[in-house]
Amino acid sequence: MAEAATIGDSEFDRDTAVTLREPGVYDAELSAGWTIIRAVNGGYLLALLGRALGESLPHRDPLAVSAHYLTASRPGPAVIRTQAVRSGRTMSTGQASLFQRDEDGGEVERIRVLATYGDLDQLPDDVRTSAKPPAIPPREHCFGPSDAPAPIPGSSAITDRLDIKLDPATLGWALGAPSGKGEMRAWFGLADGRDADPLSLLLTVDALPPTAFELGLEGWTPTVELTAHIRCRPAPGPLRVSITTRNLAGGFLEEDADVWDSADRLVAQSRQLVMAPRG
Repeated sequence: MAEAATIGDSEFDRDTAVTLREPGVYDAELSAGWTIIRAVNGGYLLALLGRALGESLPHRDPLAVSAHYLTASRPGPAVIRTQAVRSGRTMSTGQASLFQRDEDGGEVERIRVLATYGDLDQLPDDVRTSAKPPAIPPREHCFGPSDAPAPIPGSSAITDRLDIKLDPATLGWALGAPSGKGEMRAWFGLADGRDADPLSLLLTVDALPPTAFELGLEGWTPTVELTAHIRCRPAPGPLRVSITTRNLAGGFLEEDADVWDSADRLVAQSRQLVMAPRG
């Protein structure tokens, strides 16, 4: 078995690296390894902009990150422009936009983010919650893309970079018998064994198959807006992710994600608005 990648050495870290061009402006290369069909995954993009903001703001840890996806991103060069909105003693807020060149050479904004950063290690340790970790069978009783006799619909390059084992109760869509419940649950990690950190949690909240599949819908579900809350620094070990959809109306649905670490702590939450497949 290959040695697990450490934070800083993994493919995720290399592919979310940014290079300072001038104050507040960073160059980046969007990797084809994080694509779904032909579009770059939204969680990967969120982590990329999250890294740029962490480099530009006085605080390093994302606390609340809200992104609007304007046009689909593609692999290749990109530039990220950041701006500090407010800097305080315990928190700072900034915004960032990612741009790419179109076929005519013009600059197109792909995604815009507004985020608040702080220090997760300085947060109070008082916890009062009714939330409970999702009831997922042991990892050895769950299934990933490599367990399927044929490629799982919607799978693509990103699946090679993730270690996902889905709860069989949310896998009906892959067998042609979706439950109609709009739920997705899984064990989650990076394929190279890198442990989770606050930045990679921004990927985690948008890395499972869409809940639309389990609603019996097939096709691309582009994200319109995604807001992620990072609650604490995750403990080493696999994560558990639960995503639910309660409402599909007007051609849109929401996906609410909870991410739990190996110490049974709720480490991240998100809500995103996505377009329902039109096929």
